[in-house]
Amino acid sequence: METQINVQSKFGVGFFFLCLGVLISLITSVVSFLNLVFETLNKRFPDVLNSSYQYGYSTYEYESIRTALATLIIFFPIFLVISYFWNKFADRGLGKISEMIHKWVIYIILFLSSLVIVIDLVTLVRYFISGEITSRFILKIIATLLVAMLVGFYYIFLLRENKNYSLKIGLIFGVVGAVLVVSSVCYSFIIMGSPAKQRMLRLDDRRVGDLQNIQYQVINFWQQKEKLPEKLSDLSNPLSGFSLPVPPEFEKGEKYEYNILDTKTKKFELCASFALPIPKGWREYNGGGIMPMPYTVFESRDVATSYPYPGGGVNESWSHEAGRTCFERTIDKDMYPPFPKSMR
Repeated sequence: METQINVQSKFGVGFFFLCLGVLISLITSVVSFLNLVFETLNKRFPDVLNSSYQYGYSTYEYESIRTALATLIIFFPIFLVISYFWNKFADRGLGKISEMIHKWVIYIILFLSSLVIVIDLVTLVRYFISGEITSRFILKIIATLLVAMLVGFYYIFLLRENKNYSLKIGLIFGVVGAVLVVSSVCYSFIIMGSPAKQRMLRLDDRRVGDLQNIQYQVINFWQQKEKLPEKLSDLSNPLSGFSLPVPPEFEKGEKYEYNILDTKTKKFELCASFALPIPKGWREYNGGGIMPMPYTVFESRDVATSYPYPGGGVNESWSHEAGRTCFERTIDKDMYPPFPKSMR
């Protein structure tokens, strides 16, 4: 009798943590799945009301998709595994305390899932009333209702305590959920591109940032000495701490090129080899339609965004195709006058 009580007590503690795991992994999976679907649809159907037409690549442009994708890939399989053992232990028979915890967890799951669904539906309807694109609004509603039906029907079924069919029903719902998750993950990769493509875009972004830096140094050299540097190595200055940027794939022979085209008009060109054409199109931003600044300079190893807008008042263009591309530049003396000799 004493041994049986100890076994039931130990089993109850283990079952409690299984319940906690099911609760956390399910809610995380639901939230990340909906975020992934919503953000992917936003990229697939950008709303010109909350976006601007531009070109270039920002490291953080797909950050919300990457975060939701990574979370879903990890947490959803964990949820399936924990749910399997959770249902199997429940079918063996539980003590009164464990049975009570089991029912409470189901009620909490239904409550929290319903809360997430209702909040998402209210948000979607608000955006739709504000004029959101009808096609992506309908797709978001369909995705939200599918999640609500899948979670709701399954856990309501568990409350009926039909233990003879719980594992079979759990398997069916698990397969349906896995199909939805895999489909959303694959579609997100289609919209975002493979990790290899993302890396190539980021390398091109790095190249553009390096060329911008070199261009600035050429202009500064002209303002200091009233002549163009004869070669890139002339820009290196140990006193100021500037050293020439190194191309991302310099081990493969990649290099940045600099050529003087006309010394009288102060015309030169910068060249680099790019992996992909620069992305162009409508870019939508969160924040209720708040537009970004028309010209932003923020450079680091991971981020370099200073791309102009078509027809928008920036005296440079970094648009490129795949392969070797050269950018011609002419220094306007009125815009970049030489520094006074006292400042040199």
